[in-house]
Amino acid sequence: MIALDTTIVTIALPSAQADLGFGNDSRQWVVTGYALAFGSLLLLSGRLADRLGRKQTLITGLAGFAVASAIGGAAPSLEFLVGARIGQGVFAALLAPAALAIVSTTFSNPSERAKAFGLFGSVSMVGTTVGLLLGGFLTETLSWRWTMYINVLIAAPAVVGAVLLAPSSRRLATQLDLRGATAVTSGLFALVLGTSNAETKGWTSAVTIVTLVAAVVLLALFVFLQARVPVPLLPLHVILDRSRGGALIALLLSSAGLFATFLFLPYYLQSTLQFSQIRTGVAFLPVPVVLVLAAAILGPALSRALGVRVVIPLGLAIAGMGPLLLTRLEVDSSYLTHLLPSLVLIGAGIGLVVATATGTATARVHDDDAGAAAASVNAAQQIGGSIGIAVLSTVAAAATASYTANHTGSNLEALATVASYTTAFGWTAALFYAGAVLTALVLPKARTGRN
Repeated sequence: MIALDTTIVTIALPSAQADLGFGNDSRQWVVTGYALAFGSLLLLSGRLADRLGRKQTLITGLAGFAVASAIGGAAPSLEFLVGARIGQGVFAALLAPAALAIVSTTFSNPSERAKAFGLFGSVSMVGTTVGLLLGGFLTETLSWRWTMYINVLIAAPAVVGAVLLAPSSRRLATQLDLRGATAVTSGLFALVLGTSNAETKGWTSAVTIVTLVAAVVLLALFVFLQARVPVPLLPLHVILDRSRGGALIALLLSSAGLFATFLFLPYYLQSTLQFSQIRTGVAFLPVPVVLVLAAAILGPALSRALGVRVVIPLGLAIAGMGPLLLTRLEVDSSYLTHLLPSLVLIGAGIGLVVATATGTATARVHDDDAGAAAASVNAAQQIGGSIGIAVLSTVAAAATASYTANHTGSNLEALATVASYTTAFGWTAALFYAGAVLTALVLPKARTGRN
C-alpha cells in the first residue's frame, strides 16, 4: 500500500487536475506532499514503534492511512487533496518501520528469514510497479478518486490481520530523544524539499540551495547529538556496521535508479509510443513477475551459496544492464525487442538487491533497535528515490535543451524528448554500476547471507 501510493497517483494526476481545476505549477504538491511527510518522519517513527509497541504502531498506521485516503478520494479541492496526501505520508512513516521491524524480529531462523525478506522486499517493489497499472485502470474505468479509495479496501483486511496475527513487542520505557528527533525530522524535510524543488526549479534556485544547505547542517547536528545522548534516536552503531552500511548504500542507489526509470519510461510509452494508460501499466508487468522470482527464490539461494558481498553487487550490475539497453531507444522502438529485455533485467537485478540488502540491513540488531534499523532502510529508499528523480530530471532537461540547440527538423520535439530519456537512462546505468563497485568495496568478506 505504501509503495503503491508512490506511483498510482502519478497516472491519475491529469484527471484530478481537470476535475479540481488546479494549475500545472500546483500539481507537483500532490506528489511532493506525500514524499515530504513520509521521508522526514521515518526515523522518528521508527523509534516510536520501539517505544509504543510495533503492533499498535502498525495498526495505527494502517487505520490512519485508510482515513487519509478516504479524505483524499472525496477531496473537493486541491488543498484537501494535498492535505490528504500529507496525511498519507505521516501514517506511512508510522506504518513502514513498524511492518519491517515485525518481520525482522519474528523470523530468526536464517532460512525462514531469507524467504521472509525476499517476500517482503518483492511486495514492496511490486507495489511500485503495480501502481502504474492499477492507477491507469482505475482512472480509465472508474475515476481518479479510486486511486485513493483503493487504500481503504487494502487497509481494512490488513488491520484485521494485524490485530489477529501480528506479534506484540515489549514497549521501551526510555525517554525519547526530542532534540535528535527535531534535528533529523527537519533535516530530512529540508533534503526532500530541496531535491523536489530542484526537479522543478533547478539546482541554482535560491530555495533549492537554502534548503539543501539547511539539510546538511541539520543532519550533521543530528549525528553530533546521537553520539552524545544515552538513548539515541538512531544509534550510530546501527549504520556504521560495514554490512549494514553497504546494504543501505545499495538500497539508496537502487531506489534512485528504479524511481528515475519509472519516471521516464511511462512518459516514453504514453507520449512517444502512444500507449494508453492501461497498456502502459501492462507493459510494466514483467518487472514485478521477475522481481518476485528473484527476491523470493533466487536471492535467498544465492545469498546462502555466495554471500551478500557477491549477491548485492551482482544485482546492481544486472539492474544496470537494463537502462544501459534503454540508451538505444528511438522514437519508433519496439516494445518486444527494445523495452522488454530491459524491464526483465531491471526486475531481476532489483529483486536480488532489495531482498538481500533489506535482510542484511536489519540482521544482528538488538530487539530494542529493530524499529530504528527498519526506519533507516525505509529512509534510504525514500531519500534515494527523491534524489534520483531530482538529479536525473535535471539531466534530462539539460539533454533536451542541448539537442534542440544543435539539431533541426520537422520531428525535432519528439527526437529531443527521446534524447533526454536516453541520456537519463545512461546516467541511471552509471548509478547502478557505481553502486555495484561501492558495495563490493564496503561489504565485508567474512559475512554471508547466513546471518
